[in-house]
Amino acid sequence: MHLSNPNLFVISGGPGSGKTTVLEELAKLGLEYAPEVARRIIQEQMQAGGRALPWDDREAYTALMLERSIESFLEHTSAPRPMFCDRGIPDTLCYARLIDLREQDAIRSACKCYRYAPLVFLAPPWEEIYEIDSERKQDFAEAVRTFELMTGVYRECGYEISELPKITPAARARFILEQLHLAV
Repeated sequence: MHLSNPNLFVISGGPGSGKTTVLEELAKLGLEYAPEVARRIIQEQMQAGGRALPWDDREAYTALMLERSIESFLEHTSAPRPMFCDRGIPDTLCYARLIDLREQDAIRSACKCYRYAPLVFLAPPWEEIYEIDSERKQDFAEAVRTFELMTGVYRECGYEISELPKITPAARARFILEQLHLAV
């Protein structure tokens, strides 16, 4: 089974690179977006005292991330107009590679089966805005490594990359709309 929707656009990148902020700017312009599943999993696990966390049971966390990413894709795959996703299924493959997870076949299969729009927007590491918080514990060097690996993963999965410039969130939102030839 292969599902694709050319109206689902991924905005991704390393941690703390301004992805969610630009998505919020796009929402102010009336465009919808699917929230990031990884952060939601961390919040739920911390509340419940669970171990499926990137600093505890990484394998369980990766499995949950894949499951929830597929659920999010399926929930939004019927989008009749452009919609944005805070990360995509290939982000799970990137994370699996970051932690050297041995078994990646199911993730690679999901990346082939569930296809987003061919153009993916990646936010590069940006030290001036990078912050560590209760759910983001990676240092900036890991954010850089994540971005580099993510760029390779999305290309390997057959996506074209558009790197977001380091400009204000509103200007980033305009950049995305210009790239997609959308007027809002």
